[in-house]
Amino acid sequence: MLVTALLFLATLFVAYANGANDNFKGVATLFGSDTTTYRSAIALATVTTLAGALCSVYLAEALVHAFSGKGLVPDAVAASPDFLLAVAAGAGATVILATLLGLPISTTHALTGGLAGAGLLAAGPLLNLAHLGSGFLLPLLLGPALAVLLTIPVYRALHALSGRLGIKRESCICVGAQQFIPVRQLQYNAALQQYSLPAPAPAGVAITIGTQKDCVDKYGGRLLGVSAQSLVSGLHYLSAGIVSFARGLNDTPKIVGLLLVVEALHIQLGMLAIATAMALGGLLNARRVAITMSRKIARMNDGQALTANLITGLLVILASRYGLPVSTTHVSVGAIGGIGLANGSAARGVIGGILASWLLTLPIAAATAALVYSLLTFFLPN
Repeated sequence: MLVTALLFLATLFVAYANGANDNFKGVATLFGSDTTTYRSAIALATVTTLAGALCSVYLAEALVHAFSGKGLVPDAVAASPDFLLAVAAGAGATVILATLLGLPISTTHALTGGLAGAGLLAAGPLLNLAHLGSGFLLPLLLGPALAVLLTIPVYRALHALSGRLGIKRESCICVGAQQFIPVRQLQYNAALQQYSLPAPAPAGVAITIGTQKDCVDKYGGRLLGVSAQSLVSGLHYLSAGIVSFARGLNDTPKIVGLLLVVEALHIQLGMLAIATAMALGGLLNARRVAITMSRKIARMNDGQALTANLITGLLVILASRYGLPVSTTHVSVGAIGGIGLANGSAARGVIGGILASWLLTLPIAAATAALVYSLLTFFLPN
């Protein structure tokens, strides 16, 4: 009874850590492209993630069973609360540590590490390493690679299409807090690495000229009678909501899989509890990872951000539907990094640090889960 209660609390902790590390990823492009504020972005993420979490009850049942441990370890081990408690502890501790460091890692990856670490002690040679590789690790590796490979050509195709439709980017400079003045041609001073206006500024308006990276690209022209900028911004918001929805759809059942042995808990109630914990984690502890995802990986405008979101949402929704445990984090970072490679703004040092954290996620979660399982079997022997 005690272990079961601890398992429920540990699973909620995993959900909280997941929300803190993952909730903002769907809307990172909105904040990163200065389309909206942090507070508005996290509010949108919370609502759409909750919707995805609730829909996962009907659309992503395959992932619930995949992350219950069945097929990876013998059924008797997978039904052991001790084993699942160790998995939850290993995954939750790893994800919350990365969150405090501002590193966007994968809860999927951490859960996989926890399953492997605890499973190695609990099942020994009966741990299905082949299933671990094909069913878990392969999709985790393919996710970011597919995101990069799809994002670059799709962005270039959409960029070419927008030019044919008469939608063109305009360089802009900040005026006051929220206004933008479009400038057709800024004069660049190579020695000072600054832009200046080709004509006198409007009377009574204070204008500050920043460096090239401070300029914000907006869209001029109209499409179907609608301002191009309004159309792109609206689609950007929609795509961010889709990505957050897809994240809730994909991540919730993976965490619910830890609760299948709690027979007194109805699966729908488990989904609701986990969705609530995820929402709280995002609201209270998402800022550090949000800054990394939004500001440090790549610079992008609305159109580029829209492309990254569309690719992320498509891949994650398809993976959820077919029970493939891809990581929303890996796919999202891959798509944003793909935009950075396409427009030349990719921060390779930051991306390298994120990749290093991904490599460490699985062994840290595995080691922590193995340690917790050892302690449980020592202090609470069956």
